[in-house]
Amino acid sequence: MSEPHPCLACGACCASFSVDFSVHERDDMGGPVPAGLTVEVTDHICRMRGTDHLPMRCAALTGTVGVQAACGIYEWRPNPCRELEPGSDACQRARARHGLAPLGDGLIL
Repeated sequence: MSEPHPCLACGACCASFSVDFSVHERDDMGGPVPAGLTVEVTDHICRMRGTDHLPMRCAALTGTVGVQAACGIYEWRPNPCRELEPGSDACQRARARHGLAPLGDGLIL
């Protein structure tokens, strides 16, 4: 039996980082990200709603960080979210911020 994806019990990155990306990734500009979940930063950059507040928590994050978490727009998430790898330095920093143990070596994703 395979282990569940580590992100499904984490969500720390979604509650640790500002998520800025091109406005062209929003659905009102032809991209996949729901515009209603974003805020404008400049004419060319937007941010996931909730990642511009303290405490940070992306508006698309469902569940409880460190227990059971998921992205409510996983299929439509912006590029910065797609690029963050489980077990990466950024992942490990986010987990540490939330008091979670580091992910082990040898992740099979």
